[in-house]
Amino acid sequence: MAVNLKLSRITKTFPENGSLSQVPVLDNLDCIIESGQFFSIVGPSGCGKTTLLRIIAGLEKASEGQILLNGDAITDNDRRVGLVFQEFALFPWRTALQNIEIGLEINGVPKAERREEALKYVREFGLEGFENTFPKMLSGGMKQRVAIARTLISNPEVVLMDEPFGSLDSKSRIDMQNFLLDVWEQRKMTVVFVTHSVDEAVYLGDRVLVLGKRPSRIMETFDVEISRPRDRANPALLEMRERIFGLCARA
Repeated sequence: MAVNLKLSRITKTFPENGSLSQVPVLDNLDCIIESGQFFSIVGPSGCGKTTLLRIIAGLEKASEGQILLNGDAITDNDRRVGLVFQEFALFPWRTALQNIEIGLEINGVPKAERREEALKYVREFGLEGFENTFPKMLSGGMKQRVAIARTLISNPEVVLMDEPFGSLDSKSRIDMQNFLLDVWEQRKMTVVFVTHSVDEAVYLGDRVLVLGKRPSRIMETFDVEISRPRDRANPALLEMRERIFGLCARA
């Protein structure tokens, strides 16, 4: 097994408002995510899914425990890790093309080189004709394609996704799920995908981790051993979905 990402005894507490006491959020999480795996995480609202992603990304420090990527600790602004947000987080004053290339710009890549690379993503991600369009004029699906391209252009080893399709309508959400799977299968990067949708988690994931209510512990991890491309009506897929629904109901 090629180990890519290892979470060891991850615990997180936050100070309680107006008090010296601590509010527990994550409680002693242990998990290994294999290289190139599509790893889904589900759990009730407020259980700490986003907090966990922020810890993996190096944006938040765990109260206890450690996270290793290929044996090395993840640091602040670790270039090996990319993060895609639910609300796109695009700069409204920059065009789609300029948003895509910003990571390379921050890393000091010369303008001509980063522009050439960003244009490759424009073509690959179906954004031709919209490269000079500002975010307010883009559809939700296009905004998310720009956000994903902006993350991938820096070639992270791990891509963290926090409810990236949560604000899309149902058709756009299905389209983006299939688009993401195409991108993942071409690149075989490791994806850690947080969602409130059990259907989405099972359809996309190689494995699905179920978190319980706060303070969150791992209730169970499911291996989705169903060949791709997957049929959403596959009885095995529906059975696993129901098992996870049942587990979540008991959380």
